[in-house]
Amino acid sequence: MKSSKDEPKHPTTIRPTLRRDLPALKAMIDANGLFPSEMLDDMVSSFFTGGAGTEQWLTVDDGGPVAVAYYVPERMTQGTWNLLLIAVHPDRQGQGQGTALLRHIEQALGADGERLLLVQTSGLESFGRTRTFYRSRGYAEEARIRDFYQAGEDKVIFRKVLARPVA
Repeated sequence: MKSSKDEPKHPTTIRPTLRRDLPALKAMIDANGLFPSEMLDDMVSSFFTGGAGTEQWLTVDDGGPVAVAYYVPERMTQGTWNLLLIAVHPDRQGQGQGTALLRHIEQALGADGERLLLVQTSGLESFGRTRTFYRSRGYAEEARIRDFYQAGEDKVIFRKVLARPVA
């Protein structure tokens, strides 16, 4: 039986991110304190122009953007992807939006025959809930790079083997 954390409490639509989503996504990033939201324009620009090819930006829309994810293929590998950003608006955390988005990504990549999904996050104590989120969804801590982001802030890398579709 699935826990309530596995199912959104509200119906959601997961779709490609649109330019019109940017103001709400910036507010969400600021509310979560992830990084300076001004960086978002540059991060997403190649997705909107089609120049990046395979990078993916997804938005959970529930009467407006409530979550976002950004993932890209790992260069020089076969079937390995990196989830570089997943964020849920603080008012919507704990309602299954992040889990729905993560499962959507896993299923889409698995259906395309991709092998691995890596997630990178901070080792700071304030990111403990984030690390628990990934562990509870089947991700294993694969690596830790000490002092990566800055002195005293490790980079923690989680790994999950993607399910293959049944033929």
